[in-house]
Amino acid sequence: MSTVTKIKPLGDRVLVKPAENKETKKGGIIIPDTAKEKPMEGEVVAVGPGKISDSGTRMEMDIKKGDKVLYGKYSGTEVKIDDVEYLIMSSDDVMAIIHEK
Repeated sequence: MSTVTKIKPLGDRVLVKPAENKETKKGGIIIPDTAKEKPMEGEVVAVGPGKISDSGTRMEMDIKKGDKVLYGKYSGTEVKIDDVEYLIMSSDDVMAIIHEK
């Protein structure tokens, strides 16, 4: 069992693996990793059970494991698990689910 499958986000949080940066070279210039923008797209690898409403009922999550999502540029908290970078963020930070045809 991998470490990621042992992690269960709480409340309405999701664990996202950011998409790999596609290295682009413009005019033969190689951009260093520190100057590249972070991807704002990733795959959900774990979801919490959902937020509890004011009435005490648990609200169902719109996001599920395996969804490809778009999120805000500065969303979430970076965590490193088994030398792989992930983001833990609130489901409110997820702006859209990408549906591929």
